[in-house]
Amino acid sequence: MRIAKPIFVLAILSPLVALCCLGRASDGAVKEPDNFFRQYVGLTDDQISAIHKGKAIARIVESPRPDEVFVFGAVHVDATPESYLKFAADLDRLRKLPDYLAIRKFSDPPTLADLDGFTLEDEDVKQLRDCRPGKCEVQLPADVMEEFQKSIDWSAPDVDDRVNHTAQQLALRALQAYISAGNDALGTYEDKQHPAEVSKAFEDLMDRSKALPVYLPELDRYLLDYPKATLPDAQSQIYWEKVNFGLKPTLRIVQAIVYRGSSPTEPAYAVAVKQLYASHYFQAALDMTVCVRDQAPEDAQSRGATGKPGFFLITMKGSQQAGLTGFKGGIVRKVAVDRTRSSLERGLAAIKMQLESQGQAQ
Repeated sequence: MRIAKPIFVLAILSPLVALCCLGRASDGAVKEPDNFFRQYVGLTDDQISAIHKGKAIARIVESPRPDEVFVFGAVHVDATPESYLKFAADLDRLRKLPDYLAIRKFSDPPTLADLDGFTLEDEDVKQLRDCRPGKCEVQLPADVMEEFQKSIDWSAPDVDDRVNHTAQQLALRALQAYISAGNDALGTYEDKQHPAEVSKAFEDLMDRSKALPVYLPELDRYLLDYPKATLPDAQSQIYWEKVNFGLKPTLRIVQAIVYRGSSPTEPAYAVAVKQLYASHYFQAALDMTVCVRDQAPEDAQSRGATGKPGFFLITMKGSQQAGLTGFKGGIVRKVAVDRTRSSLERGLAAIKMQLESQGQAQ
């Protein structure tokens, strides 16, 4: 957990940026999102054609740093963008997924009761006893390691309960600090030999993606300058989750932001999931998903289950992760990115199937 400084996740989910302008060339040819697919993602004409035909496509986007992973995905959905927005906001749906062990939305303002169930694994509790800067199995800032060791009676029979109660208090304190001061309150992970400043890692992820500031500069500023920045057409919620997508169950706190495009040259909706803290693996993460309305001619062939042209569901997952450098890390990285790519492709296909099925039933 993150505390006094870090402890969250808005990643969103998982991973970064995929935002496209709408619009059509003067000759009637579709200009976007095909131009985005070519210019920013490097898709081939065959891949772009496959997306238009309803096939989910995902690929790894190259990064200059081995500890950063970017995965792009897109699929055309014969439904309305609003149907995806409802789908994405459904936490009950996430609870039913096999990788999710727990999930809960924070109140506004957050309370300690919101963290009921926010508990560490037994092995993590044991590791905390001996945590010190540069050597800890849980991602934490140095002051949090010290607070755990000084405030916990490690010989007590109920040591697990005491550790988890302290973790929940520290998590609440950290979240309150973030709501008040933004990224500067996220602190620095001191669990490895090379400390990771969370706000700097997040800024690096944003810098690697040129699409976000180009197409949605207001959302870009909001993600970087929250809470000072304002975004009138956006809604924000924060929740914590316990997921098992790696070798260890991981606690995360994330902020989800839904942005509604206010002009025809913007995506209909953008959903950003920003990681504030993760107990393992991700030092920083951002998932960005946009819904771009299909501007195809409204003939019978272009209309889907809803009787409308549908939309393109476009996602970019970006993360900075520990353990991906060096010889061993290179092997781990290849496995991690391959699994992430295939998982995103399957996930987009499943979302498409569910949204189109709902559209046909209505």
